[in-house]
Amino acid sequence: MITQEALQELLSYTAVDDTKVVSIYLDSDTSKESNEAIKLRVRGMFKDTKMANGDSAEIVERYLDHTYDWSKPGLAIFASTDGDFFRAYPTAVSFRNRIRVGTKPYVKPLAHLLDHYAHYGVILVDSIGARFYEFHLGELQATSGFMGEDVRKLKSGSGSSTVGMRGGQGGARHEDETFLRNLREMADVANTFFAKKPVRRIFLGGTAENVSQFREFLPKQLQSCVAGTFPIDMNAGDHEVRDHTLELLRDANQKRENKLVETMVTTQAKGGSAALGLDETLQAVCEKRVQTLVISDGYRAPGYVNLESGFVVSNLARSPLPIEQLMEVDDVVDAAVMQTMSQGGHVEIIGENATLDGAGRIGAILRY
Repeated sequence: MITQEALQELLSYTAVDDTKVVSIYLDSDTSKESNEAIKLRVRGMFKDTKMANGDSAEIVERYLDHTYDWSKPGLAIFASTDGDFFRAYPTAVSFRNRIRVGTKPYVKPLAHLLDHYAHYGVILVDSIGARFYEFHLGELQATSGFMGEDVRKLKSGSGSSTVGMRGGQGGARHEDETFLRNLREMADVANTFFAKKPVRRIFLGGTAENVSQFREFLPKQLQSCVAGTFPIDMNAGDHEVRDHTLELLRDANQKRENKLVETMVTTQAKGGSAALGLDETLQAVCEKRVQTLVISDGYRAPGYVNLESGFVVSNLARSPLPIEQLMEVDDVVDAAVMQTMSQGGHVEIIGENATLDGAGRIGAILRY
């Protein structure tokens, strides 16, 4: 599993001399196609880069043939062309197939994965009990459960402990009280389960009525984390729970992304702390003003970097440095991503969004 420490290692690595780094992202879901078909596709990707006979191609092919177990639907591989550097990260979330070659690892999709699928929780509830899950990057980290009192224990028509109340009414009241007590205890257990877990979002599963009433008993902190609800049977398997919530995450993140882009564009239009377009955004990166870098998925642009200072520019006319101090790169956007992350900024990779496309496919929310 990819970690922040592993991502930082990739960010800090730079190939030396004439060496390059090949970065490969794969949809390795063998339920869609065979592993042989996926390996054939990887060979084709290497041919597209004219590196099919290099050391990195041999190392990647050997890894896929003999080491990778094909149990995960996503795979990120980084291999230097001299064979001295190799990292592979299987993930529970698939990637869009792509290959990049450069002096540094291409990390944008990993940044996207860590932002979208890190640390989320799931609670399944019914009238009697609840199940609790902690996921990270689509993988189950911890689970627990709670079972309360059967709300149908006292049947309609039985006696009531309340004086003056007929049996049927007493039974119904007992059932309501038991149900509410169960919900209250479920919420207490949920609070304990998630107390020391870095969960940012929580999804609630069950019938609409049970979920709605249970949500009211959650502490305010957990209520603020609820990102969606979905119908599901309490006896559903862990894999089904995971698939449901991954789809909810995609929907929730799309809404969040749309709102982020709208906020950035509006802020820039009002003269606030935001930048749009490649030139203005790269300037903000150089000035270390970027709080959140926002990029269309797949956006690339040629440019220039100064490796010593981290200076990035697309248009030489805007550079205070002479051309002799700059190195030409195929993708200055990826260089901007690495600079932003190394400065403690945040990176958002946005899917299809017409507003961002119309604004130049890149922008930033600034610190000042």
